[in-house]
Amino acid sequence: MASGMNRRGFLRTAAAALAGPTILTRCATTGAPRPAPSERVTLGAIGLGWQGPDNLGQFLQRKDVQVVAVCDVDRNHLQRVKEMVDRTYDNADCAVYAHFEELLARGDLDAVSIALPDHWHAIPAIMAADAGLDVYGEKPLAHTLIEGRAICNAIKRNDRVWQTGSWQRSVENFHRAAELVRNGRIGKVSRVEVGLGQGYDDYAGTKDQTAEQPPPPELDYDKWLGPAPVSPYVPARIHKNWRWVMDYGGGRIMDWVGHHLDIAHWGLGLDHTGPVLVEGTGVIPRGGVWDAPTDYDCACTYAGGLTIEISSRFPMGTKWFGEDGWLFVTRGQLTAEPASVLDEFIGDDEIRLYKSRNHIGNFIECVKSRETTITPAETAHRSASVGHLCDIAIYTGRRIRWNPETEEILDDPGASEMLAPRYRAPWVLKT
Repeated sequence: MASGMNRRGFLRTAAAALAGPTILTRCATTGAPRPAPSERVTLGAIGLGWQGPDNLGQFLQRKDVQVVAVCDVDRNHLQRVKEMVDRTYDNADCAVYAHFEELLARGDLDAVSIALPDHWHAIPAIMAADAGLDVYGEKPLAHTLIEGRAICNAIKRNDRVWQTGSWQRSVENFHRAAELVRNGRIGKVSRVEVGLGQGYDDYAGTKDQTAEQPPPPELDYDKWLGPAPVSPYVPARIHKNWRWVMDYGGGRIMDWVGHHLDIAHWGLGLDHTGPVLVEGTGVIPRGGVWDAPTDYDCACTYAGGLTIEISSRFPMGTKWFGEDGWLFVTRGQLTAEPASVLDEFIGDDEIRLYKSRNHIGNFIECVKSRETTITPAETAHRSASVGHLCDIAIYTGRRIRWNPETEEILDDPGASEMLAPRYRAPWVLKT
């Protein structure tokens, strides 16, 4: 059936017609009763090398989720995660796939969790939505701005539920900060500072492994490259460190824009718009495998004169400056001047922002209810768009005039070309 909810509805109806007993299985990890199969969200996972296993671990903790299939182009990743799933359920039932197309074609899934390098965000997500699946997808929403819009279009035309991995919205101090700002506790905000980090982190310990060599036998390197340009295999280019290669990632800006810039937008009610002018400079390494900006300074001007500055010089986090003070939030910290702002009470008649305290759980509950998640595709697209425009400004060295309504760069054809991906054959983007 096209809809996972229709599948569950059919199973409920069939069970009622049979008037048989409800069979409860037990969770291998807790011993607690689990909902009957007709009441569980059947999930597949694509991308198992980094964030994917972390997300999957949270899905596996839920009694109302059944993970039935996993997919990765690296057989080592597949084996490790299959063992994790089978160990949780105390069986060997988890199916494995080397190609996401086969997993999406199973026909028995309700939802899919996708955690792939940025250049692989759009195609599987759109195919999943077109297959009638709800999607938990990682930030940033897409590798290019036009891919992000294509994902939004696919989710809308298929009436799917989407959750982005911008999980800070489901954390109390970020929610509290955004709600205080939105309700004017520091007065009208004229400027925001957003810190997204500096330089590179050698996540995989492969920074110096830049010599060309044959891909390892367990890796389908051509499929890993997918729509990206053909490049020789070097360990520094792929697992975990792909983020520092612009063909696959977007450096610090695109890594973190879906977190701290996302929170800046949330506190200002900018989830459905964007800046009108973007300027930026950056330090771009040349001649090596890693070519994302290591240092950057960007200024994004919004309608009405608000400016959001994004810089590697700022501490990681979001700092709003208002007429009556400032408020800063980052992971594990919330401070303000005056400090009394933090004691303010938000009344029931004021703006109350969407509240979630479990990001994965919010997605699953919305899969069941068909309600909107706390970080839907459109919200993630608008946050990611700012990062895309900053990168375009840095690489062109020009001021980017942007129409957030039509999503067009004005009077700069060269910069406009950078909004779209350049896929190698046979890959195409369905818009």
